[in-house]
Amino acid sequence: MSVPRAGLDPTSVVAAGAQLADEVGLAALTMGGLAERVGVRTPSLYKHVTGQDDLVRRIAALALAESAAAIGTAVQGLAGRDALAAAAEAFRAYVLAHPGRYAATVGLEPAGPDDPLVDAGVRALAAFRAVLRGYDLPAPEEDHALRTLRSALHGFATLQAARGFQWSADVDESFGWMVDLLDRGLRRG
Repeated sequence: MSVPRAGLDPTSVVAAGAQLADEVGLAALTMGGLAERVGVRTPSLYKHVTGQDDLVRRIAALALAESAAAIGTAVQGLAGRDALAAAAEAFRAYVLAHPGRYAATVGLEPAGPDDPLVDAGVRALAAFRAVLRGYDLPAPEEDHALRTLRSALHGFATLQAARGFQWSADVDESFGWMVDLLDRGLRRG
């Protein structure tokens, strides 16, 4: 899919880069490949992004915002295990549908307080904090619970996206089992 040159702006460049990353993998995303995708020469992209690092940062911010919106929508009106299951499934569905752009979010630190990653990260954490409110955890344990949720969901979803589950057990059943395990642990907390 090509973006018409007349419509080329930073938002369309990032959207095209995110789509390309989903198709070829983040590691294979190049400025040259993106330029070809949007129908321009590579130097023209530098009018819209400052380089590969800037492109990846913007893709990461986009992915965090999109996943936060998906999780927020999924948990509306739910609490406890129902909210946890809805958030977990929304997260997993996002990672499976957008593996390249999600990969951009891993290990990227905000460059400063004005970095769009800060706001996007806050929104992503807020979606999971909303889930945790249904568990009445003591405040000092919230960070631990957030890290546990992210680790479990990230690990499962990225392994599934990479076709890392090769044995016979049903993946959806395993996912439900994990959500039940997380729910029991959070209720104990």
